[in-house]
Amino acid sequence: MSSPPAYPGIRISGCWALRAEGSNAESLDRLLPPVGAGRSPRKRTTSQCKSEPPLLRTSKRTIYTAGRPPWYNEHGTQSKEAFAIGLGGGSASGKTTVARMIIEALDVPWVVLLSMDSFYKVLTKQQQEQAAHNNFNFDHPDAFDFDLIVSTLKKLKQGKSVKVPIYDFTTHSRKKDWLLDMKIFVDTDSDIRLVRRLRRDISERGRDIEGVIKQYNKFVKPAFDQYIQPTMRVADIVVPRGSGNTVAIDLIVQHVHSQLEERKLRWDMAALASAHQCHPLPRTLSVLKSTPQVRGMHTIIRDKETSRDEFIFYSKRLMRLLIEHALSFLPFQDCVVQTPQGQDYAGKCYGGKQITGVSILRAGETMEPALRAVCKDVRIGTILIQTNQLTGEPELHYLRLPKDISDDHVILMDCTVSTGAAAMMAVRVLLDHDVPEDKIFLLSLLMAEMGVHSVAYAFPRVRIITTAVDKRVNDLFRIIPGIGNFGDRYFGTDAVPDGSDEEEVASTS
Repeated sequence: MSSPPAYPGIRISGCWALRAEGSNAESLDRLLPPVGAGRSPRKRTTSQCKSEPPLLRTSKRTIYTAGRPPWYNEHGTQSKEAFAIGLGGGSASGKTTVARMIIEALDVPWVVLLSMDSFYKVLTKQQQEQAAHNNFNFDHPDAFDFDLIVSTLKKLKQGKSVKVPIYDFTTHSRKKDWLLDMKIFVDTDSDIRLVRRLRRDISERGRDIEGVIKQYNKFVKPAFDQYIQPTMRVADIVVPRGSGNTVAIDLIVQHVHSQLEERKLRWDMAALASAHQCHPLPRTLSVLKSTPQVRGMHTIIRDKETSRDEFIFYSKRLMRLLIEHALSFLPFQDCVVQTPQGQDYAGKCYGGKQITGVSILRAGETMEPALRAVCKDVRIGTILIQTNQLTGEPELHYLRLPKDISDDHVILMDCTVSTGAAAMMAVRVLLDHDVPEDKIFLLSLLMAEMGVHSVAYAFPRVRIITTAVDKRVNDLFRIIPGIGNFGDRYFGTDAVPDGSDEEEVASTS
């Protein structure tokens, strides 16, 4: 099972608390009102307040609206490791229940819950036969792949994406599909644990009562006495009675909240804006040649009097030119083909494995048709990043990336980049999924110099490609002279008063 990137928050010992249901996001083009239709503009949706549930449900997916704030600094690197909690205790002592109670009380959606059950070694045929007769000791430390556990926890602490195996307790195999900052021991009476194990193994794992009791007496209880119970003395906190001890759980939650507060990063957008003034534009930037045709199209889409249908038409033309220009920076190698006349032709062919497009919602998705038009069978991923109106920081809300993206050249698309905050977060997500920095191309119709410098400073090997760069941003971080809010003009939605022209600051979805 491929997990989203494990952003520095809390790791509790198998599912993600931040998740999306379904695989395909609805195309925003299908949600557009007909061009020129005589209907009132649609209202924009903004980040929800504390009193509302932090969820946005559609027919295909669930999006948490309490997004993940930055887990990296202005250099693009993670400054503090994730806070990891380990929970130990006997079989059926209530470890998972306690973990879920802690997660619920923390009320943050970027917590990952891992289980030791995911890290059982795959059994040989002989071991599977022993397990079928309840003669294999699953409670001995040798039954676990500790090398994989350690490497997984190290990557999680570093904020990296991980692949967590799914263990099948019926076939005893993995399905295809001290690293701890806090140590907790869940202490539950042995009789209660036995009753819980009987219920679980019979109802969920299809075992009979005689086999469960045999395994418990032969392996589970001896392993608990020898390996698990002695770890109680090294625990930071012992929770008697498990999930029934709400006082202990409240104390744990308070401590974790204080640790999270210490790990918070504060972005000073004003300082970021002034940090690169008077610096030359980076060499990694490529601006589409400003021909009369390109400048003419910019004149049309920048004009506040341009109708929505013309704005869409000329924006799409610019997107196509931008995509074609960006593809020229992909690696090509020499190749020879034979023409229909039987003659050799010395040409060029793409030298990479695959091209993947990733759009930063919502405006970035408008660039997908242009990419699909010139890249056959291109894979597409999406990232939703909104700005918290209270803190001014970008927040990650939704993420859907193709599998094995680390081998691809990735074209990251957003229509406008003013501060670069959303673009930086999106690049960091790709890096956390092991995409090499020099294989990431950031494409935007219009960028501010501030955004160009911010991205290039944090990620000097990312190729930045645009059709135009404007000199400055104002106090509201609007690009000057700019284009207005691209998403509002393209989708026909109402602008938020004093909102930025960049999707990352507009808090729209």
